Amino acid sequence: MVNIVEVTSKKQLKQFVKFVNELYWDCEYYVPMINIDEINNFVPSKNPAFEECDVKLFLAYKDGKIVGRIAGIIQNTYNKIHNCKKVRFSRFDCIDDQEVANALFDSVSAWAKEKGMTDIVGPLGFNDLDREGLLISGFDRLCTYETQYNYDYYPKLIENYGFVKDVDWVEYRVKWPEKLDERYDKIGHRVLERYNLKVVKGLSKKKLIAKYGDGIFDLLDEGYKNLYGTVPFSKKTRDLILKNFGPALNVDLMCVVVDSDDKPVAFALTLPSMSESIRDSHGKLLPFGAFKLLHQIKHPKVIDFALVAIDNDYHNKGLNGIIFYELQKSLSKYNIVACETNLNLEDNLAVQNMWHNFDKEQHKRRRSYIKSI
Repeated sequence: MVNIVEVTSKKQLKQFVKFVNELYWDCEYYVPMINIDEINNFVPSKNPAFEECDVKLFLAYKDGKIVGRIAGIIQNTYNKIHNCKKVRFSRFDCIDDQEVANALFDSVSAWAKEKGMTDIVGPLGFNDLDREGLLISGFDRLCTYETQYNYDYYPKLIENYGFVKDVDWVEYRVKWPEKLDERYDKIGHRVLERYNLKVVKGLSKKKLIAKYGDGIFDLLDEGYKNLYGTVPFSKKTRDLILKNFGPALNVDLMCVVVDSDDKPVAFALTLPSMSESIRDSHGKLLPFGAFKLLHQIKHPKVIDFALVAIDNDYHNKGLNGIIFYELQKSLSKYNIVACETNLNLEDNLAVQNMWHNFDKEQHKRRRSYIKSI
């Protein structure tokens, strides 16, 4: 018999986070979140997303042992913008047991129906920078830090409950060019001159964020507003993102293009891959995890393509080429061998075309599911 318990205490929250790390302890492809960050994600005073979300966490017990977990998130801002009544499921993890999976989904569905919801979707998190999408192919590949790994029996458990496909994302591993393509330099100069644009250079990380941070988030909000599952970033959420990812930010791995008014019109952010160090430390920074992580940040071999956005007025005007050329130049001091694209919506042709001229392999696919409740 499966017993479902709502998470209401600090001890239970720690168990909620700890369970998934134990489930994947020996899995070489799983990359955990940093434990303290994940705990803080579900503390209302630590995560401003609680100001626009209703959240419930559940643990599943069988024979007195924790065998599963799930989070239910009602993203009220998203539901209001899109005039819908959806609850998101997130952090779904369990043993290969249909009874356990059904009980977890039943718990979220029952709570959501009480709140007036009509559909359950996921895996989706608080916002677009939270972990999303169930891995449905690529189970033998190391995850990036920004994505969630799951065992290959998860799709069966979810589909047996009655979920169907809502959308898919694809991921690529791109071979990073060894030499600069000077054609991009010539094309880039013409584009910059034609539209009176410039690439931001010479600023420290602190000064770049202080001067352009809000403009970059505005650009992301505008560029992503019609994409699946996204919501605008509140001021508090923006500050939290910068706090969490700040240590891994490197101006060499960023590109900002501004117009004549010094307003960002294109932005790209890559991050040094942190997968191996965080995997090996099982999500713990102490006592030795922080040293491994710092080394991987300072000496990247693989980069994760985290964010890219181009102002709608500048689509199809050559800014993609500028971004990649500038990143190649600034990354030439490192021995980068590959880039992980993270999630690209399968029907987002604009982002798909970014990788058209690269030597790439489409190696992972993720899915968000939907079901009426």
